[in-house]
Amino acid sequence: LMSAAGVWGGLVHPGGSLRLSCATSGFTLDDYAIGWFRQAPGKEREGVSCVRFSTGDTYYTDSVKGRFTMSRDVTKNTLSLQMNNLKPEDTAVYYCVVDCWTIGSKRWANYWGKGTQVTVSS
Repeated sequence: LMSAAGVWGGLVHPGGSLRLSCATSGFTLDDYAIGWFRQAPGKEREGVSCVRFSTGDTYYTDSVKGRFTMSRDVTKNTLSLQMNNLKPEDTAVYYCVVDCWTIGSKRWANYWGKGTQVTVSS
């Protein structure tokens, strides 16, 4: 059974930065598009990013463009999300995913990590 697991989040002030990291097992990350989703209280789950590093295909939702950047370490099988200039509206539970894609205007993913709470508050 392949699974994405292990996400570490936290509490940060508006304008601050936070780096989420996700450890995976059973995947060769460059064989997949990998990314992040989030779900804020009372809102639908939202695809934040989906990147296939082997081809350079990149998706970031508009609200995070220029602020969030994905990376991965294929030797450690980890993916990360660097989040800068955080805003209160970024507050959500964040999930790392492996094997993500887009159909129409919606993002989907096959393998999900555990969610982690990110709170942006003064």
